[in-house]
Amino acid sequence: MTSTELLSRLSAIVGEAAVMHGEAILPELTTDEGLLSRTAAPVAVVTPATTEQVAAIVSVAREHRVPLTARGSATGLSGGCVPVRGGIVVSFAAMRKILEIDLENHVAVVQPGVTLYELDGAVRPHGLLYPVQPGEQSSSLGGNVGTNAGGMRAVRYGVTRHNVLGLEMVLGTGEIVRSGGKFVKSSSGYDLTQLVIGSEGTLALVTEVTVKLQPLLAHTATVLAPFAALREITAAISPIVGSGLMPSILEYIDSLTMQSITASEGLDLAISEDLRQRASAFLVVVLEQRTEEALEKDLESLADLLTGAGALDVFVLPGLAAASLVRARERAFYVAKAAGADEIVDVVLPRARIADFLETAGKLAADHGCFAIGCGHAGDGNIHLSVFQPSSEQREGFLSELFSAGIGLGGAISGEHGIGTAKQHAFLDLEPPGRIALMRRIKSAFDPDTILNPDKIMGTGLPAGEGHADRSDDESRVSRP
Repeated sequence: MTSTELLSRLSAIVGEAAVMHGEAILPELTTDEGLLSRTAAPVAVVTPATTEQVAAIVSVAREHRVPLTARGSATGLSGGCVPVRGGIVVSFAAMRKILEIDLENHVAVVQPGVTLYELDGAVRPHGLLYPVQPGEQSSSLGGNVGTNAGGMRAVRYGVTRHNVLGLEMVLGTGEIVRSGGKFVKSSSGYDLTQLVIGSEGTLALVTEVTVKLQPLLAHTATVLAPFAALREITAAISPIVGSGLMPSILEYIDSLTMQSITASEGLDLAISEDLRQRASAFLVVVLEQRTEEALEKDLESLADLLTGAGALDVFVLPGLAAASLVRARERAFYVAKAAGADEIVDVVLPRARIADFLETAGKLAADHGCFAIGCGHAGDGNIHLSVFQPSSEQREGFLSELFSAGIGLGGAISGEHGIGTAKQHAFLDLEPPGRIALMRRIKSAFDPDTILNPDKIMGTGLPAGEGHADRSDDESRVSRP
């Protein structure tokens, strides 16, 4: 099939206005936010409005073996939504309706293009919250499902897979399948919902998401505790998590990153220069409660825990400063990007091994001539490091050993950003071959012709057919600003 014929078939499904091709495809539709993401020109960007249209697009792509890449808000950091050259991008920009807010069952049913900001605006007036907040409120629910997005609130509420109850999806065969529902548990066969969450669009195109909603707690306090040694911070994490206080945010931020993110927000935390000089890192803890009295008791208990763990001081931040600090932490990636970071990693490991990992990271960075600083979701062991080293050879050597060290400590390469193409080489090198082989068989069952995001995660190869080709020299890396 020629490109002209393919475009004609797609236009017949969604209408000519919903098919972009050639010079009409904007450059920003060919990449994501990743620092080293590649860019590639698809033959078309198609914007369906219904599940049936998505299924028809998949059927056409399968018939002519043209690769498909799902695209939400493109806030990902691992190249997961970067198209295959000559393939089709399925944009969910037109599928962004909140279909239902079920107050009796505390769930919402949304289309994949709905953003976290839009969902929050719809449920907050009802005193409810969708708690997964990965740091970018413009991200879409479909994209969050694709990467199993997490964020700072995961320590209390879990990540996407803990908050999604059901999906509607289109398989690589063009079949429409529903899994899960408004119920919170099931022992009825394989859990297809959980299998698709985190699959980065390689198993199915998600067209509807049913999510759990949580009560919005009215009373909040943000605590900042500087520590002289990182091991003291990590030693404090387990007692806090095990105390029953249930913090909604439990973050560590090293001193250089704290300096950078507060400067970016113009935020003065009123910490003395002496204390700032003595602190190597900070712990940020957010507590939430139904009543002010309960919150005050929790704050007293937390202060005792932090002081006993060696905190140099314990500050309860006023409302404006508290909100600004949380916002600054959420924007840490963009601060690192503006500073010229060459890569961001998100290794996850058992909480008790955080200090070991960071000490190893420091040694490896020195060995490879890299500079690595960062912060992380300390409550769930997810460490984010901004890596500065323009030499790809030195940087990749560092990352390879860093990922290996994380796995050796009982962790995994990615805690929330996904594999995409950015971490694919390390993933294939370090994952057990038997697990990769099983994943390939699962992929084949959902997508027998290998048309759904075929170059991501495992890089299972591209289908051979007209209208597209393997990645080649006309792809280029996105340059940083």
